[in-house]
Amino acid sequence: MEPNSCDTFVALPPSTVGNRIIFGKNSDRPFDEVQEIIYFPAATHSLEKKLECTYIEIEQVAETYAVVLSRPSWLWGAEMGANEHGVCIGNEAVWGREEVCEEEALLGMDLVRLGLERADTAEKALNIIVDLLEKYGQGGNCSENMVFSYHNSFLIADRHEAWILETAGQYWAAEKVEEGVRNISNQLCITTKIDREHPKMREYAKSKERYCEGNKLLNKHKGNITFETMMEILRDKESGINMKGAFQTTGSMVSILPSDPSLPCIHFFTGTPHPERSVFKPFIFAPNLTHLLETISPTFGLEDPVKKHPRFQSKCDRRHPLYQRHDQAIEIMNADEEKGRKMLEEMRILEKEILKEMELVLQNKCLDENRTIDLFSQCVKNEMKIYGPIIGSP
Repeated sequence: MEPNSCDTFVALPPSTVGNRIIFGKNSDRPFDEVQEIIYFPAATHSLEKKLECTYIEIEQVAETYAVVLSRPSWLWGAEMGANEHGVCIGNEAVWGREEVCEEEALLGMDLVRLGLERADTAEKALNIIVDLLEKYGQGGNCSENMVFSYHNSFLIADRHEAWILETAGQYWAAEKVEEGVRNISNQLCITTKIDREHPKMREYAKSKERYCEGNKLLNKHKGNITFETMMEILRDKESGINMKGAFQTTGSMVSILPSDPSLPCIHFFTGTPHPERSVFKPFIFAPNLTHLLETISPTFGLEDPVKKHPRFQSKCDRRHPLYQRHDQAIEIMNADEEKGRKMLEEMRILEKEILKEMELVLQNKCLDENRTIDLFSQCVKNEMKIYGPIIGSP
């Protein structure tokens, strides 16, 4: 089974307002897969100890950067995320003539997290991903619900530039995006403008297709793209960007990457499916951040079906507190039109207040560190108040 659409976007000045790069992604995954938002602080590591990724162990590095990830809660890597240096990465499933490897190796989602943990610029993240790809390969099942494997493309951005990286097996090609707008989806889209590539890529490549889903929406707002614009693009149903069905949008992310280093990068996550019925909540890297308890899924240790062999023989409830409340809210919206309308109205009011506050931060360069420490968590709690308590809970 292949998803019909999955999109990552980037807009660079002068297409954006305020001399900022805007990054956005919808994660389109199996409809019942839970996506969690999780923060890992910067850390130092012993080089003697191996790093355990989703399926395989690889060599560790001495230091890793702080990261915030939106990820399917059963795996180690991430669908999308950002690090403390303003690097953002999103990946997409792609298929080509090269046979997809079912042998367990690094998942594309593992490569997203590894790039974020180890690189302080977009190009360094690209270098890390292709080095790991050539050393360890990519492969393994990408879902706990079905047999589902694919190659990967990546959109990597920082405060100054963006890169598109496309892979097929060990082969890869990369295109630098220096201005304008670009998006990637579930088709290969680099054509003749290749800035870097695997040494044997050209003799291997037979043909490529360009997938332009979402490009009209970006170009419609070119010159005036804001983070609100990107959120609306991710919510767009008519284009298929906001997916429904067996595969649906299970999580969304929008990041603001100002070129001015004195301004913070701000990363918005939903942590829930259905972006049109979710709230984008801001995360800013700062010292002494609190754990994101409301969006972290339960863990099952060695009893996790991912860890047991053979894998995926059973399922477990991975819903985190926000997901549970949101799940219940969606049921109310579907069952009672008037209650659903009022709830959605409250959600939009909350989000507008949040966006206004973040815009003031970017304009005034005024950031309250005490507010930043629990910014994301407090916004989640405010969202959960709108949804109300879990029915049947004490």
